[in-house]
Amino acid sequence: MTIADYNQAVDAWADALYRFSLKNLGNTMSAQDIVQDCYEKLWIHRNQVDSLKVKAWLFTTAHHSMIDGIRKLRKEILVESRKFSENISEQGYSDVQEILNRAVDQLPEIQKSVLLLRDYEGYSYREIGEITGLSEAQVKVYIYRSRIFLKNYIGTIDVLI
Repeated sequence: MTIADYNQAVDAWADALYRFSLKNLGNTMSAQDIVQDCYEKLWIHRNQVDSLKVKAWLFTTAHHSMIDGIRKLRKEILVESRKFSENISEQGYSDVQEILNRAVDQLPEIQKSVLLLRDYEGYSYREIGEITGLSEAQVKVYIYRSRIFLKNYIGTIDVLI
């Protein structure tokens, strides 16, 4: 990979990488750190990375960095378990986006990652498999399971209206 290829990778993928990280982490500072860390690692490994596969390499690196960060955070902070059976209508929420974000936040990390890559970033199953290191079939299963969870969490459209 040349310096021009590296600069092109920054121009082409930095925004998408930031959106992916932000959606997974929900924290702008952490998302910026992930993006910066990915490009730092890309610079260090520029001689080993094929310029045609830089997109997959960046998203794979971001995915692994987020998982590592979350694991460290879980070791430091005790998180109270959340109940999945909350009744949204009793809480009086009317913002569909807020309800959807809360539901996505409760997904296991791998399901959350593949769902966001598919539905928010528009990647194919094959590309998601390359990024996460999963097979295409595993990606489809995780997306299916996450969508079923979201459907059960949100319930009927009457609850949202």
